[in-house]
Amino acid sequence: MENMKMVPTIGYERLRMGSDGAGITTLFCFWGCPLKCKYCLNPQSWKIKKGVKEVSPEQLYQWVSVDRLYFLATGGGVTFGGGEPLLYPDFIAKFCSLVNGEWNINIETSLNVPQENLKKLIDFVSHYYIDIKEMNDIIYERYTGKSNSQVLSNLKWLVSVVGVDKITVRVPLIPEFNSEEDVAKSIEVLKTEFGIKNIDQFNYQIVNKI
Repeated sequence: MENMKMVPTIGYERLRMGSDGAGITTLFCFWGCPLKCKYCLNPQSWKIKKGVKEVSPEQLYQWVSVDRLYFLATGGGVTFGGGEPLLYPDFIAKFCSLVNGEWNINIETSLNVPQENLKKLIDFVSHYYIDIKEMNDIIYERYTGKSNSQVLSNLKWLVSVVGVDKITVRVPLIPEFNSEEDVAKSIEVLKTEFGIKNIDQFNYQIVNKI
């Protein structure tokens, strides 16, 4: 999937606060996702690739450097989203080598990727925002089209390596797919079996069903 020099993007947004990490951040979104969620917020990230712009790590660094002083002053940086950013670990690692530790690097991920992709970035990422969707594999597969076994394996490994303070898990109430009771069960498992402390519980606001 990954081309080291150029990767497909669906865009980026500057000067964000409060939703993608500490301080002022730039959100950069990749094209490409392993899941086909029934309520996808960014269906353009996997539906059609024609016309998608491709960029290099050097180009991205040049674009976002305009906000360098904002990042430094507020403890912000760049957040990679998508789609699924962990489909492109080599691109992100190269970008991080250009940043050289000056800014925070955040990842918004489903964690439904090979563990090797996570390992490539373990020295660079400041915070992980994990869209867990559902801990119940039956509900998860009905909603995403895939099992969550890789997600749970990756989460366990990630907690053991970086600790829970660098992880926020997002647990949504998804209309027609899970209930408040299901959400409560997911949160309980995350706390008791994985030790997760930072949990973002919210309701999906549905616009279009895929």
